[in-house]
Amino acid sequence: MNHPQPLSRYPVPAIESLPADVKQRILEVQEKSGFVPNVFLALAHRPDEFRAFFAYHDALMLRESGLTKGEKEMIVVATSGANGCLYCVVAHGAILRIYEKNPLLADQVAVNYRKAAITPRQRAMLDFAMKVCLRSAEVGEADFEALKAHGFSEEDIWDIGAITALFGLSNRMANLVSMQPNAEFFLLGRVPKAKG
Repeated sequence: MNHPQPLSRYPVPAIESLPADVKQRILEVQEKSGFVPNVFLALAHRPDEFRAFFAYHDALMLRESGLTKGEKEMIVVATSGANGCLYCVVAHGAILRIYEKNPLLADQVAVNYRKAAITPRQRAMLDFAMKVCLRSAEVGEADFEALKAHGFSEEDIWDIGAITALFGLSNRMANLVSMQPNAEFFLLGRVPKAKG
């Protein structure tokens, strides 16, 4: 039986009541995806933090990089799984399925990336991300050398660590406010689109 939960334990402002820039960002996302991901609504509770979070998110996730869009999402899904973040595993799992055109990969990466159908390079990337996620004090030169052996640059390694760290924040905030994933995310990318 379906028991709907509120999308956040904190008040969610009406879109019309938000500052113009925050409202515009939400409406742009809605137009592009066909719905408003709950993270935008939940974080709009504090507009200054909304702006700061999405500015850092965009700076990392949209920048040119030696990582593909799919690899960036693999990092988010694997580390969010380790952090027990339902919202980020479901939402970013959907994005990963779409980018990689693979309906199986996101679940594999979320549960145990070591058993996932990924390349050795991607496995090394996720090994490092998980170390940053769970044991960042232990990161050392050998970790950088292992990634460089797979062709990652110093800037790519920063990207891996920074994405892990940003989503560590995101995972903890999502868990703090009991953020619920949109129903749409559960289905996205699981069945190929009909050719029309």
